[in-house]
Formats: sequence, structure tokens, C-alpha cells
Amino acid sequence: MTIHPIVVYGEPVLHRKAEKIESFDAELAELIDDMFETLAASNGVGLAAPQIGVGKQLFVYDADDEVAGMRRRGVFVNPILVSSKIPDGRPSIEDESEGCLSVPALDFPLKRAHKVTVNGVDGSGDPVSLTVEGWFARIMQHEYDHLQGTLYVDRLDRKWSKKWKRAQREFGYNEPGLSWLPGTDEDPFGH
Repeated sequence: MTIHPIVVYGEPVLHRKAEKIESFDAELAELIDDMFETLAASNGVGLAAPQIGVGKQLFVYDADDEVAGMRRRGVFVNPILVSSKIPDGRPSIEDESEGCLSVPALDFPLKRAHKVTVNGVDGSGDPVSLTVEGWFARIMQHEYDHLQGTLYVDRLDRKWSKKWKRAQREFGYNEPGLSWLPGTDEDPFGH
């Protein structure tokens, strides 16, 4: 297994819709294994293929689901997400802040749907479905967005979008070519 560099906001692969996966072969199995290894080294909870520079419809996750009272670890290939309505109002800094491995060292509040269902297939092409709520639903929406070419900072409300634009300029997160290597480079989130 190989730990891959995580590309940073501004890299073109992050800003375009990922391609559907057609072949469920050894190459895909290796990519999934590498993604889990990269996720573990990054101390993250989810990782989409575009985040390691691969424009394919695939994400992995490994995190506690507090609502269900269990740890969930899995993979979605070619997923479809259906969500409940996103609540109105301003996002809470305390309860709705979100971060991203491709936007290192930053987090911003964002409203998300409370409940989602994700349908797709696993690495072998077998159907998988998951209905989750709360924080875990946030993870699913975040990773699914990556496959659509959208990062969470692209969804921020006006107030937080202004703060993001300032931070983006300060950190230089608007040019292609930036990445960081989990387990080697300093953890940008301080884990």
C-alpha cells in the first residue's frame, strides 16, 4: 500500500466532476487500499479519489457514527446521495464547522442536511446503501461533493465565504501544484 499526497484547493482535479468507474479490477482494489492507508495517515474521516489526484467516482470513510453508536468503515463507488432538506439559518461555529484535507489548516461553519442516504457499489461492484444522520451525514455529503467537483468552501454563506477568500489568498490556496504528504509532512490540523 502507498500513501499518496493530498492535493490542495486550486488543483484542477478537485474542481471538475469525477468520472464514473467502469472496471472493478485489481487496479481499483489497489487504489482503494491506498486511499484507506492515506486516510489513516492523514487522521481524516473521509477521502475522495480526486483528493489524491484521481478523477474517479470513489470515496472511502472511517469514522465514528455517534447517532448509531458504532464505527463505520467503507467505500462508495459511483455513489448517489439523497438528503433531507438543509435547515435555514446561519451555521453554528460550535456545532457546524467543517474542515477538509484539501483545504489544510482551515475550517468554516456550513449548514448541511441532517439525514442522508447514499447508494452505490463497493470495490467489487456489489450494491451498498447507507442511511445516516448527524455528523456522519455531514461526512457523506462532504465526500460526495468532492466527486461533483465541489469543496465545502464553495458552499459557504456570504459571511464565511469572505473569510475563506481572505484565507485562500493568505495561504496561497488558489494555484495548482500544492499538496501535502500525510505521515511525512507536518499535520496541518495538529492531530
